[in-house]
Amino acid sequence: MCRSCAAPTGPNELSAGAGRPLQWLSRRGLLAGLGLGALTVGLSAGTSAAGEAGAGAAAEAAVAVAAARNGAWAGPAQGRFPAGGHYGAPRGGGSHAGQDVSNSTGTAVYAAAAGTVIRRSWGGGLPGRTGNGLVISHGGGQYTYYGHLSAYRVGLNATVSAGQRIADMGATGNVTGPHLHFETHTGALGTTVNPVSFLAARGVDLAGGWSRIDPGASGATVVVIQHLMNQRGYGLVVDGAYGSVSADAVKRFQRSKGLVADGQVGPATWPVLVYTLRQGGSGSHVRALQTALNRRSAGLVVDGGFGSVTTSAVRTYQSVNRLVVDGEAGPVTWRALTG
Repeated sequence: MCRSCAAPTGPNELSAGAGRPLQWLSRRGLLAGLGLGALTVGLSAGTSAAGEAGAGAAAEAAVAVAAARNGAWAGPAQGRFPAGGHYGAPRGGGSHAGQDVSNSTGTAVYAAAAGTVIRRSWGGGLPGRTGNGLVISHGGGQYTYYGHLSAYRVGLNATVSAGQRIADMGATGNVTGPHLHFETHTGALGTTVNPVSFLAARGVDLAGGWSRIDPGASGATVVVIQHLMNQRGYGLVVDGAYGSVSADAVKRFQRSKGLVADGQVGPATWPVLVYTLRQGGSGSHVRALQTALNRRSAGLVVDGGFGSVTTSAVRTYQSVNRLVVDGEAGPVTWRALTG
C-alpha cells in the first residue's frame, strides 16, 4: 500500500508535458479534487465544504453519464485491493489520490486506454507521489497515472494502445509492499476522480471482473466477441464494429441461454460465450483468443490454430499476471484478457 501518493498541501503548477501549464491548485481545490471527485480547480475561498462536496459529486456523476462501455478502456493490472489503499483514504494532510492494486513485483501493467506517454519519471512528475511513474494522456482532458513501477516498457512520448503492456508492478518509493498505484484524472492533469467508478462507467472492473461491452462499441474486444459468436454459428462479419447485426446476434444467443437479451456482453454473457481452449484446438474461438492476447501485447498471427506459439503466449500471459500457468485458456484467463 502507498505510504504517500497524496495531494500536497501547498500550491503547485502542473504541466501536461507539452509546455501547457495547468491552473494553480490551492490546498482546498486540490484536496477537493482528490477526495471528493472532479472539481473545478481554483475554488474561491468563500466556497463552503458542503458546496464543494456537492459540486464534486455532481461532476463525477456527469463524467459517469457521459462515459460509454465501448471497449476503449482496459484493466491496468491483475491483483487485489489492499486495506486502506482506496481512493480518498487519509494520507497525512491530503487524501489518497488513486486506487492500489496489489500483486508481486514484475506483474504486468497495461495502458488503461489509448494515448501518449507524457511523463516517465520519479513520481510521474506529480507532486506528492513517489516511485517510478508514468502518465498517459488520452485526449479530451483525460489522463491516467501508474505509480511504484519496477520497470518501464515504453518510452517517453510513446503512443500506446488500450491493453498494451507499459510497465511492471513494483515497490519503488514510499510503500509497504509491491502494488500498482493507479489514478484517473479528468478535466485537467491534477484533478482526480475515483478510478473504480471511472472505469466501471466505461465497462471495466478494476477489481478484475468481467468487462461490459455495449452495442455501439468498436475495437479488439468486439473482434473477440464476433469470433466467439462465429464459432457458435452466427456468421458475423468480423469488422470490430458492434453494430445492429452483431447486437441482434448476441441477443439471440442470450435468449438461447436464458439470459437477459440486452445485447451487453458482460458478467452474465462472457462465461457462457467463451470456450476452454488448449493446444491442438482450431477455429474461430482460437482466433478470438489470439486477438485477446494481441490486445495484451502478445504479437501473434491470428490464424485460428492453437499451436505451440499460442500456447507459449498463453503461458507467458498467465505468468506475468500471476495466474495459474497451465497454457490452457479457461474462464479465469479469459476474464483477465477481456477485462
